[in-house]
Amino acid sequence: MPEWPNGAVSTSRKIEHHIENDMKIVVAPDSFKECLSAADVAEAISAGLAKVIPHAEIIKLPIADGGEGTTEALVNATGGEFFFAKVRGPLGHKHGARWGILGNQHTAVIEVAAACGLDSLPIEQRNPLLTTSYGVGELIIEALNSGARKIILGLGGSASNDGGAGLMQALGVKFLDASGIDVAPGGGNLQFIQNIDIRSLDPRLANVQFEVACDVTNPLIGKEGASAVFGPQKGADREMVKRLDRNLTHLANKIKHTIHRDISNIKRSGAAGGIGGAMIAFLNSELKSGIEIVLDSLDIDRHLSNADMVITGEGRFDKQSLKGKAPIGIVKRAAQYDCDVYILAGSVGKDVLEPESLGIKEIINISPINVALDIALEFAYENLVNASSKLAKNSINN
Repeated sequence: MPEWPNGAVSTSRKIEHHIENDMKIVVAPDSFKECLSAADVAEAISAGLAKVIPHAEIIKLPIADGGEGTTEALVNATGGEFFFAKVRGPLGHKHGARWGILGNQHTAVIEVAAACGLDSLPIEQRNPLLTTSYGVGELIIEALNSGARKIILGLGGSASNDGGAGLMQALGVKFLDASGIDVAPGGGNLQFIQNIDIRSLDPRLANVQFEVACDVTNPLIGKEGASAVFGPQKGADREMVKRLDRNLTHLANKIKHTIHRDISNIKRSGAAGGIGGAMIAFLNSELKSGIEIVLDSLDIDRHLSNADMVITGEGRFDKQSLKGKAPIGIVKRAAQYDCDVYILAGSVGKDVLEPESLGIKEIINISPINVALDIALEFAYENLVNASSKLAKNSINN
């Protein structure tokens, strides 16, 4: 077992609390990618705290930022139920996809990545000219069939760049070519759309509220659009990016002509290969910060309002984390209640500002200094337990 590192970045502000029996600690981490789910991280942190302050009240609330892990976090936290459905994957092959109903029995949660996730395709099969979001629409149909009145849709991790056309086809929208025939799936075929017919859009959608979780701000088209920014990671080369952007521009023009919504430059419309734009155009959805949707769904303020300490974290905490990732969402909420916030991370970027300037009590790197990545991943659970125990001891001594 690697020796405990001296990897903490600390501020000078001291905890003014508390006898351990009176402490209330909220543990609300995101997942550590490639090794631990958010629930596992929360369990490890809680185990470490309990070794030192066994009588403290520890509230475990695993979180996510609207991307991977959102379904698990919300369903588990609310006592909901998971479901599985056979839907079309990004290349049209049927596969199993998980979605959930929250404990209130009327809110469904769906991740785009469950149906058309980039991670489901080997690198050599990634081709945004061919990939489709159709399976996401099929999951929405499943939620409608269950009686859902509200649907939380997380947009992270998609393999598609079809402007949400596939999703909308599954919901009944027809994208027709010059001969009146349905256009084939994939971002490469959007150029053939000549008419959009929304008359067969599932009427149940009119009575459903959508909360669309989205943590990128990119517009649909242009240099900062879906194709240019995210196309390469989905398998697009330079020429393909240009073609995809032209095709999304064509789609946006047809949408503007047909249903009189201009989505081409709306903030967040480029999320998930343009699914964000489709949700705005066809379902009049509002796109929001994913972490804010998750925290509201968990009623996090009720727990933070009388907490003495809050512990959050993620696999790597760096400059990118400051752009709306889950831990910073927790930091901003906790700031309203004057409770100390600690961040535990598998690694900490050198570009992170001083914790105090961010409203953070301490940022702790749980991994031994200079340890190999595979070892850090293997011992992530144990390192979290040790870091949490040390944090608890320090808080009592202070």
